Amino acid sequence: MPSLTIKNIPDDLYSRLKEAAQVHHRSMNSEILYCIERTLVPHKVNISEQIFEARKLRAKTAEHPLADDELNAAKNEGRP
Repeated sequence: MPSLTIKNIPDDLYSRLKEAAQVHHRSMNSEILYCIERTLVPHKVNISEQIFEARKLRAKTAEHPLADDELNAAKNEGRP
């Protein structure tokens, strides 16, 4: 399998990659491969699967309706 060396990575990009790798519990190499794959490999969306997941979420939250004033309060929380 081929290998690749990346040189002159800007410090801020390196820090962001390192942080992303830690958050995702991956090595730096695995995180970089993941980022490259997400960018270069087409990702087809399965509409039926998306609808199924949306319906599951809607069913979970159906018993906990939120009023407009509650949503607006949550959105405005922490805003000056």
